[in-house]
Amino acid sequence: MAGSAFPVSRRTVLRAAALGLVTAPALVACGRGDGPALVRDRPTLTHGIATGDPRGDGALIWARADRPATMIVETSATESFAEVRRFTGPLLTPAADGTGRLRVDGLPAGQLVHYRVHLEGENGVTSEPLSGVFRTAPTAPADIRLHWSGDVAGQGFGINPDLGGMTVFTTMAERDPHLFLHSGDCVYADNALAESVTLPDGRIWRNRTAEAKNAPAETLDQFRGNYAYNLTDDNYRRFNAAVAQVVQWDDHETTNNWSPGGTVAASKNYTERDMDILATRSWQAFHEWMPLAPAEAVDGRLYRKISYGPLLDVFVLDMRAYKDVNGPNTGPGGQIFGPAQTRWLIEGLRDSRATWKIVAADLPLGLIVPDGDTAFEGPANAAPGAPSGRETEVAQVLSAIKANKVRDVVWLTADVHYTAAHHYSPARAAFTDFDEFWEFVSGPLNAGAFGPNDLDPTFGPEAVFVHAPPEPNTSPLDPDYQHFGEVRIDGASAVLTVDLCDATGKVLFSKQLAPAGK
Repeated sequence: MAGSAFPVSRRTVLRAAALGLVTAPALVACGRGDGPALVRDRPTLTHGIATGDPRGDGALIWARADRPATMIVETSATESFAEVRRFTGPLLTPAADGTGRLRVDGLPAGQLVHYRVHLEGENGVTSEPLSGVFRTAPTAPADIRLHWSGDVAGQGFGINPDLGGMTVFTTMAERDPHLFLHSGDCVYADNALAESVTLPDGRIWRNRTAEAKNAPAETLDQFRGNYAYNLTDDNYRRFNAAVAQVVQWDDHETTNNWSPGGTVAASKNYTERDMDILATRSWQAFHEWMPLAPAEAVDGRLYRKISYGPLLDVFVLDMRAYKDVNGPNTGPGGQIFGPAQTRWLIEGLRDSRATWKIVAADLPLGLIVPDGDTAFEGPANAAPGAPSGRETEVAQVLSAIKANKVRDVVWLTADVHYTAAHHYSPARAAFTDFDEFWEFVSGPLNAGAFGPNDLDPTFGPEAVFVHAPPEPNTSPLDPDYQHFGEVRIDGASAVLTVDLCDATGKVLFSKQLAPAGK
């Protein structure tokens, strides 16, 4: 590997992250009189700190306060903070559940940045600081390490204190990634948590519980509480402080298999069954509690491009908010991206000057994901032959990639709760107007494991590798079936390597891809 532009040891990263844990989080809402944090004299950072969407000159910093207070961020090139730059952020108030973010900028490219956050209360009293690190994007070719996965605290499997919590986040942090693509299902707002779950083999899974996890989320406060719950996990907070995230959402941030215009099944006993109303509340909580700035997205909500130096552009998709309602998905047309996002993706890939173009998709392209007996969740519709339904938009993108002579495009996704490597080729496809490409699937991080799903033949996919559990809804007590993926780009050769890993860090499959012309 070429010499890294980020000369930092794993120990430094983890130590810096650990400094961010000087206070324990409290599941209390800003400004409410129902928690002990509100009787303290000093404001408190309740749920750690996080960074997101890094650029060559900085990143977004996220925090949450227990009461109205101003967010202050200081950055330094050294762990000692001998020289600092100070950034004054917003007033964190109950209107956004005490959360806020600040983009720090003007920093050197390709640098490990130490940062610390504190709060200044209305009475002039300050909080204890929390500290972390992130890396600005390089301007010259440099080694890059990126992780991706999804599916956190699903299927009734939350934070298990007997296991030390969600330790997969510590496993990932120890590998020192520069970026983490959170591919959706960041929370399971539709899944309540019991104190214990008896598994089919008699083992007991134990959960840390919280009021917000007593029932599926319908109110804004319940959606907010799902994010707060996940951030009571020490591993997750340490990871957030040390690794910049690029986040997207999928269905479980709202409810299972939600689509615009949909209705929650009566059997699920929701009071509010209108998925659009639930999604509006879910959107607000997601934007409040995750390290992204809606104003920086193309649509003012989610889809966007993250440029990380000359070797990498990441195109972050929203395949949830713009798709048509779940149904047979076999008509002459359909939506999975929507016209505006389709056009943006085609033009963005065409205009990208990065060597590698990663498309971060919250739904797999060719896997058949049913929604009941006759409807489908994603682009695939189990109908052999020419593209139909939502597949027509995928075909538009793939044809444009070929027509525009775009090379070195890799798709990363999660959603289906197992890991796989798919190779798509026109030689096997019913639709042939595209160039061959790879799609890699990962997950879950801490949820029930499932799969494998069947592949739709329209775009000629082949499952080159699959790792799925022998039984559906296998619990995280079996870490072999919890997964994350790792992408490494060599700064000297620009060769991209994908490793599919289990929750212990064991590499299950590896694929090396050389850039076009090399």
